[in-house]
Amino acid sequence: MSKATGPVYKVAFRRRRQSLTNYAKRLALVKAELPRMVVRKSRKGVLVQFVQFSPEGDNVLACAKSSQLSKFGWCPRRNTPSAYLTGMLAAKLAASKKVSDFVLDIGLATPSKGAIVFAAAQGALDAGLKTSFDSKMIDASRIKGEHIAKYAGSASGTQFASYSKQNFDPKKIAEAFAAAKQKITDGKW
Repeated sequence: MSKATGPVYKVAFRRRRQSLTNYAKRLALVKAELPRMVVRKSRKGVLVQFVQFSPEGDNVLACAKSSQLSKFGWCPRRNTPSAYLTGMLAAKLAASKKVSDFVLDIGLATPSKGAIVFAAAQGALDAGLKTSFDSKMIDASRIKGEHIAKYAGSASGTQFASYSKQNFDPKKIAEAFAAAKQKITDGKW
């Protein structure tokens, strides 16, 4: 394979070459002059941050991780209900910093219906923040975890081993979700 050389070859920015940043999308989000709700998922959980642009560097106004949900009696970290609760928690923290509107920054994630990033945005909307967002992108029954409870009834014991290690019954995930949501809504943290 030949190397790209010559006077017309332009080297892309480092973060673009590493597939970390889409600068065209980032510029459009920054031009909105609103805080960005940055949602990132990893193998271990979900991270939600409210970030305000500054020429010196972005300022994080509020941050919540799905691992913080254990304070509210919620064990799972990477499913749709966890993303919703993490978004709600981050929105409550951001509201205390006088954030009322936001734009959703999903990074390089594919915007598909039912994606975790939209569940986090729905959590922020339900916490009282405002944005332009189509609520058809997420199913309310999936936010409550009803699909997980249904699957747990037919799955083998090894499927939910991490839940059972923490004494969390996946068949009762909807009740645990309602309790955790109530604690976050009441501000008991």
